[in-house]
Amino acid sequence: MIETRPSAERTTDSASHPETRGIELIGEGERHGRARDLFLVWAAPNVSILSLTIGATLIFLGLEMWQAIAVILAAALLWIFPGLIAASGPAAGTSGSVITRAMYGVVGNRLFVVFVGWFIGAVFLSLTWLASSFLGADLLRRWGLTDPVWVPIAVTLVVSAITVVVAVFGHGLILRLFPFLSAAVFVIFLLAAAFILPSVDWRYAPAEPLEGVALWSAMSIGFTILASTPLSFINSPDIARYLPRSTKPSHIAAATALGGAVPFVVFTIIGALLATALTPESVAAGLDVALLDLLPPWLGPVLVLGVVINTIALNGMTAYTSSMALQAIGFRLRRIPATVIVGLVGTALTIYLVLSSNLVDAANLMLQFLVVVSGPAMAVYAVDALMRRYAYDGAELFDTDRSSRFWYTGGWSIPGIAALLVGGLVTGLCLATSVWAGPIAEATGYVDLSVPAGMIVSAGLYAVLQRSAAAKAGRP
Repeated sequence: MIETRPSAERTTDSASHPETRGIELIGEGERHGRARDLFLVWAAPNVSILSLTIGATLIFLGLEMWQAIAVILAAALLWIFPGLIAASGPAAGTSGSVITRAMYGVVGNRLFVVFVGWFIGAVFLSLTWLASSFLGADLLRRWGLTDPVWVPIAVTLVVSAITVVVAVFGHGLILRLFPFLSAAVFVIFLLAAAFILPSVDWRYAPAEPLEGVALWSAMSIGFTILASTPLSFINSPDIARYLPRSTKPSHIAAATALGGAVPFVVFTIIGALLATALTPESVAAGLDVALLDLLPPWLGPVLVLGVVINTIALNGMTAYTSSMALQAIGFRLRRIPATVIVGLVGTALTIYLVLSSNLVDAANLMLQFLVVVSGPAMAVYAVDALMRRYAYDGAELFDTDRSSRFWYTGGWSIPGIAALLVGGLVTGLCLATSVWAGPIAEATGYVDLSVPAGMIVSAGLYAVLQRSAAAKAGRP
């Protein structure tokens, strides 16, 4: 059976009309844009309050400033992976959640999208909405609205509703709106940073500088938390898929990677600097509270507005791509109802977190566990794209018949599933968190090698098994 989704009324890609296209193939006549357009599209969601939070965490772990900056720069190199896989979107003309059928098989891909794609989407929807909920609720508390339950819930509902509207309008609005959002958020965050910098302790040093295994443990844990952001963007092909097929993969990779990495580095370093200005009492009160305390009264609402804009940008992109994941699973839903469902699930998880945790603890723990699935998944995708040299045939990917090219063994690709599971297992064994430490992490003194170990194992195993399977089947 070949899935066909042609319909003229479902090809809207305009900023002024909801995009009804889902995972349908995009014809050559509907392709538009340039690779460099992707830079600002990716910059908007990555000028983020989460970057400030994670940067501050590096200092809380006991690192010196130069050590924190070294970890940030090392983690920024991982942005090349979203760039590498982004070019598969224009090559295939469809969503990444369909392209991964080439890696996991028609049936195996459904489980991959449910347990990996949706898990990643749900985590980032909730974490970014969580940041805006905490900051928005704290600002309203300062204005006299002190209810600890209904105020953060109300903020969450308003921000999530606007986010879903952006996701419903889809690619056209994202492409045209996000450059302006990037500029607005960048200016707001730099303005806040200008008022924070005078409070920074430029001679900061930990009371007890870390050495030896303890130092490597702190740096590796920080690297894992940071790595979760670039490795989570397995949706990068969805944003690039409207580009002409002739667009050079190297240009797509560069624009995507730099668009994510530049604000990631800048604002994570600012977050680390921010942490040196905080007292133990302000840290105990919460980073969101401490951040507003460092700003003049007039700037607090402006920063909250910037966080909300960033949240809408990041989660608008996440909800947009997650709605197509629902279609790729096999649900007979159009993209707009699928987007609403994604928004409702993310909102419910956010409300639970905002009532049961604080921003720093929730962000760090969820981001660390995220790499168990995101690292191996990104490694498999990148290796597949490079091995195929982006030779993805969109029509073949929609062929779900038992005789189709991507049916493999009973609908499952053994190389892809094996690489994902084994890589995830290795990642878990090497992971060191406050609630779980794998046996390898314990044996090394809680040095967290989860990201490099999991990705290397997944990439190597997939390459070997895929070449072997292709040789047996007589495929190149």
